[in-house]
Amino acid sequence: MAMYVIQVEGGRETHVCGLVNKLLGDRIKECFVPRREIFRREAGEWTTVRETLFPGYLFVETDDVSKVMERLARVPAFTRLLGKSDERVIPLSQDEVAWLTALMQPLDKVVEMSTGVIEGDRVIVTDGPLVGREALISKIDRHKRLAYLDMRMFGRTKTIKVGLEIVRKNVTADSDSNS
Repeated sequence: MAMYVIQVEGGRETHVCGLVNKLLGDRIKECFVPRREIFRREAGEWTTVRETLFPGYLFVETDDVSKVMERLARVPAFTRLLGKSDERVIPLSQDEVAWLTALMQPLDKVVEMSTGVIEGDRVIVTDGPLVGREALISKIDRHKRLAYLDMRMFGRTKTIKVGLEIVRKNVTADSDSNS
């Protein structure tokens, strides 16, 4: 069973995923739209919302990609399998699949909020899917409660945003200042 990425029109990921499940259900194990859980300020209050992790893309698992390609033409929406190389469709690599599945909840395919602290110049994630994966974080936006992660997909680096709330920042004193 391999995982493939299907490009769709942005904002229609869930709708098209439903169509794919309906029309290709016997040829795929699963079709899903990865989501992220983030905090968003609405009417002065921070609320948890879920939004699409990769806008314009959905993911399918299948062991019969040629039949999936053939049947995608019947889906009444824009769909295009990614990863074409010399008329072949290439699935996500094992590393890409492992990276993605390590962050997502297996049932609802959501990357939940993480919580962490800043100790000096180091980020330490204390709760959530980023625990032990601090090295993946390329940037943090504390005001928007986001972490930016760089991931490789199809030979390109893609930056994605996931939820990270920094609950405390400790600035360590320079040891030379006590002299």
